[in-house]
Amino acid sequence: MTEAGTARTGDDPARGTLDKAADENFPVAPFFLPRAWRDDLMAVYGFARLVDDIGDGDLAPGGADARLLGVPATLSEDRMALLDAFEADLHRVFDSTPGHPLLRRLQPTVRRAGLTPEPFLALIAANRQDQLVQRYETYDDLLAYCELSANPVGRLVLSVTGTSTPERVRHSDAVCTALQIVEHLQDVAEDLGRDRVYLPAEDMKRFHVVEADLAVPTAGASVRALVAYEAERALNLLNEGTPLVGSVHGRLKLLLAGFVAGGRAAIRAIAAAEYDVLPGPPKPGKLQLLREVGVTLRGEG
Repeated sequence: MTEAGTARTGDDPARGTLDKAADENFPVAPFFLPRAWRDDLMAVYGFARLVDDIGDGDLAPGGADARLLGVPATLSEDRMALLDAFEADLHRVFDSTPGHPLLRRLQPTVRRAGLTPEPFLALIAANRQDQLVQRYETYDDLLAYCELSANPVGRLVLSVTGTSTPERVRHSDAVCTALQIVEHLQDVAEDLGRDRVYLPAEDMKRFHVVEADLAVPTAGASVRALVAYEAERALNLLNEGTPLVGSVHGRLKLLLAGFVAGGRAAIRAIAAAEYDVLPGPPKPGKLQLLREVGVTLRGEG
């Protein structure tokens, strides 16, 4: 679903999960934020990353997460069983004491920011959907999936920073959906290896692309045209959501500019690869990301 990276290693599953923040397209909790915000954002990231790792089958070997969630060893590879146990442990965040260290880390954030279970439950629902739905017929179907898999993260960021309003949520949803689509474009080959295709079937037909075209080392002209089309859609969503950056001030403005800039820089990296995403995810360099942050802050995007 998102950038899963390699399976987590080491004896500390919580640390391994949080270490993945460095591999994201955008800064998760950069140094310039107040310490309380950084702690809260990393707690939210830890939840989102772990639920994705469960859904993608990327948990560290050895079954440590399953044991922490109270899942029997016989079901330690059963993603639905793990997601069910994770949801049960999430509810303990709100009414008792969770078993998993990442959920224990989340509990002070939930209390401090007055968070509700709904956005967390949506992220779990998205990963359940990943176990059942591997193809999306229309772009609207994909947007509905992003409503579960991506948009709750942005809403949590606004809640943690105490800046949530209906208009900001609307702009945040556009940005988060765009970022999710960009990740799908970067990970076409990896997702196909998991028997998932996030390119809408109706668009594949329009561009005369079949799944076999996604399973080759280098993209042909039709695949490149399809990726360019979806990248343009993602860029339009980013532009639609960019007013979010101008609606806040100070260090939060810089953080949100980083999210938008991360998406734009990734799209530029895809374009620089001539929309050939099949050899591996095109990634922007740090200089490109900084340039995009400046453009976003100046309102030139």
